[in-house]
Amino acid sequence: MTSTKARTTALITPIEQGVQDEAKALAGEGRTAKAIRRLRKDSGLGLGTAPVALDLLIQGHTLPTTYSQALDALRQLDAPLVAEMTDLLSSSHRDSAIKLLRERTDIDLAGGYHLVTELSVQLDTQ
Repeated sequence: MTSTKARTTALITPIEQGVQDEAKALAGEGRTAKAIRRLRKDSGLGLGTAPVALDLLIQGHTLPTTYSQALDALRQLDAPLVAEMTDLLSSSHRDSAIKLLRERTDIDLAGGYHLVTELSVQLDTQ
């Protein structure tokens, strides 16, 4: 059974389209381990999350390729989390927003930083 955290993380971690296509092709050839390694190489996905991402790809889901797309996905998956992060950012608590995101998902530190930065940029342009 897939954990909600792992699924959410897979759906909010940007992965280049070429990497997604390559992983799907490898999985189609029965080379699942290599497909998982390929996904992990450039994405920051962990050992528990990369297989979930691969399963989502095989099922036809589209994964984000940018942090803007990842933030849109997070808004759909967990709007209350984005609202909490927004409140923290409006109070100049960027590190707390990153920490909250990382506690609620399995996103890595760099991914959390970039996602919160994208949220901050979007808030500044509103």
